[in-house]
Amino acid sequence: MIHITEEEDVTCVKLDIIMEGKKINRVYVFLTDGMLVDTGPKRLVEELIPFYDKHAFDLVTLTHSHEDHTGTAPWIQENRDVPIYLHPKGIDICAKSYPYPEYRQFIWGKREKFHAIPMGDTVRSRSKEWQVIYTPGHASDHNALYNQEAGIMFAGDLYVNPKTKVIMGSESIPTTMDSIKKLLTYDFGAMFCCHAGYVPEGRKMIKQKLEYLENLSGEVKHLHQHGLSVEEIREKLFPEKYKIIAISGGEWDSLHVITSILSEEI
Repeated sequence: MIHITEEEDVTCVKLDIIMEGKKINRVYVFLTDGMLVDTGPKRLVEELIPFYDKHAFDLVTLTHSHEDHTGTAPWIQENRDVPIYLHPKGIDICAKSYPYPEYRQFIWGKREKFHAIPMGDTVRSRSKEWQVIYTPGHASDHNALYNQEAGIMFAGDLYVNPKTKVIMGSESIPTTMDSIKKLLTYDFGAMFCCHAGYVPEGRKMIKQKLEYLENLSGEVKHLHQHGLSVEEIREKLFPEKYKIIAISGGEWDSLHVITSILSEEI
């Protein structure tokens, strides 16, 4: 359930979520220059404690408040005297115990409340300064972290995979596209994604995702202009019924991809 590698002076901790003998998801925790980036889900706190005991860190930066990224932050706060930084919009969310639906509590565990410190424009690790880049779309409190000297980007959940098929109702494809465009104004090579892990050609891959979303947006708008309903567009572009749609009770759905794209035209 836990696998550790070293890539470009970054310790990458891959955490597999296994249920009923099947791997259903994965998430990463990163450690570099005394800075921990995200903390994984509460479900795997017992697996992460030995890693935390073995590796010293001076601060924690959270890319956003979702429970698969903040799950072991309460344990860190109780057991380590280190600051935990987060975008100001996520502070109140994390001040509440498991403020998310039951199916997510079942998958990721019940993340208890903790106190985070508002993240500023930069974060300082032991020897590096990291620029904080506000990148909403997946979440309203989403930040990326960039170090110019190393040319490294911690992208949180902005990338995940090259072709988005389902999103949560709270997400926005247009806003995500704007955030990717903002990221592409920076000169970076490697990208560290909290679900894809180490992406050596990060700039190239996230640019490919932007191109996919731009093409998808154009196709959705074209079909809508020709009289197709949102449901008809989904059947045409996303005919597969992904399991997460039923499991989440519709919180995750391909419909949200389409409606968020069409929201620009309302």
